[in-house]
Amino acid sequence: MSIIQTKELYKDYELNKIVVNALRGVSVNIEQGEFTAIVGPSGSGKSTLLHLIGCLDTATKGEITVDGENVANLKKNQLAFLRREKIGFIFQAYNLIPVLTALENVSFSLTLLGYSAKEIKDISYGALKEVGLEGMENRRPKEMSGGQQQRVAIARALAKRPKLILADEPTANLDSKTGREILETMLDLNQKEKTTFVFSTHDNMVMEFARRLIFIRDGKITEEKIK
Repeated sequence: MSIIQTKELYKDYELNKIVVNALRGVSVNIEQGEFTAIVGPSGSGKSTLLHLIGCLDTATKGEITVDGENVANLKKNQLAFLRREKIGFIFQAYNLIPVLTALENVSFSLTLLGYSAKEIKDISYGALKEVGLEGMENRRPKEMSGGQQQRVAIARALAKRPKLILADEPTANLDSKTGREILETMLDLNQKEKTTFVFSTHDNMVMEFARRLIFIRDGKITEEKIK
């Protein structure tokens, strides 16, 4: 079953009165449970594609369907609901709230989902344990290494049990040992939970872990490989 479909997707930006064609007719289909990497050099359009799939930006032209919903037909509140209920995000900059502890950062993502205070606490503790951070719940981001902060970001994304997790260059700020540990954690969760993971990357190690590679250059898909 498809969780993501894009058809003839275009995205144009205007930069200093010059139109930049970030995506040029991208069509892709991703099935539930995939562990897929969108691969390309800086400026290729891979992050743009990820942001459009995640409803963080809107396409200039074309169609995006996420879990059966045509994104173009959704109002702002419906898009917010889709992001909140079905999509988890992991960014290379972690995007943690500095004044909150690891537990509070994870809990914050659950406050709009209707859980009780006890459920939020239990789910957050469980998510941190799942990514190997048991005993570090009360540390703030500045008291943690880059790898630990990225694990908090993964726990935050996983806590609401989304169908889809979008990871934009998740290993970019990590050393190779930590990056490999993070990818092993995500692959394990993909296999246990059947959560769909889609990465944007130019990291060879992410490509090694991914089971499907979608290569993009100059806003167009140039090649695909399934392992």
